[in-house]
Amino acid sequence: MRALTIAATGMSAQQMRVEVISNNLANMNTTGYNARRAEFADLHYQQMTRPGTINAADGTVLPTGVQLGLGVRPAAVSVTLSQGSLSATGGDLDLAIEGKGYLEITLPSGQPAFTRDGALKRTGDGLIVTSDGFPVVPDLTVPDDARAISINAAGEVYAYFNDRVQPELLGQFSLAGFSNEKGLEAMGSNLFLETAASGPAITGTPGEDGLGTLRQGYLEDSSVDAVREVTELIEAQRGYELNAKVITAADQMLGATTQVR
Repeated sequence: MRALTIAATGMSAQQMRVEVISNNLANMNTTGYNARRAEFADLHYQQMTRPGTINAADGTVLPTGVQLGLGVRPAAVSVTLSQGSLSATGGDLDLAIEGKGYLEITLPSGQPAFTRDGALKRTGDGLIVTSDGFPVVPDLTVPDDARAISINAAGEVYAYFNDRVQPELLGQFSLAGFSNEKGLEAMGSNLFLETAASGPAITGTPGEDGLGTLRQGYLEDSSVDAVREVTELIEAQRGYELNAKVITAADQMLGATTQVR
């Protein structure tokens, strides 16, 4: 009986949906996190009678056919791109991106990665890095005797010193944009990798060419809507229960068939 395998695919799909929702809820306080959404597509169809088939009896064309679906399959887990709200932290190296774009960092392997987590830190040598110690591109070093630093919306980093009136320009942050941000590969730790689906990184100055601007002393909150996620969790649970009832009904029908025999 096909109903058993069809309902099993439905249960598996709802289980995957719950897993995606649980990941969203687990990251509702993760800096710069964008919610994910599970997407599904129907499986192949068994063509019992194709639409448009000529009726052998009188030669008429059948307006509809008999097509039996074989269940559901996962199609994608897509990212819902939306700007999270900004929270004031007061940190001189906390940066929020208002608009599109990612900070580029360099992994220990030399491979570039990208992030919207602007909770930056400073090493003992003054190099600006991420919370995991990965240097931000381009390399910017803050002198030990700098009493304060300032970062404007265009990413320019200025250092202030006690013995000088004018600040010193240390460098400028850049942002990377992609033609298809949903094609980035998530690798954990708020990092993404470039893929053939995302297209190559297009690096530019913040505030130009459609890229966002930087805001010092703020961090971008997660864009997860807890109320919406809980609502979808209830829907997924009910869908799982309904598919389980289909399996129970199919089992009872098979049991009745066995008893008849």
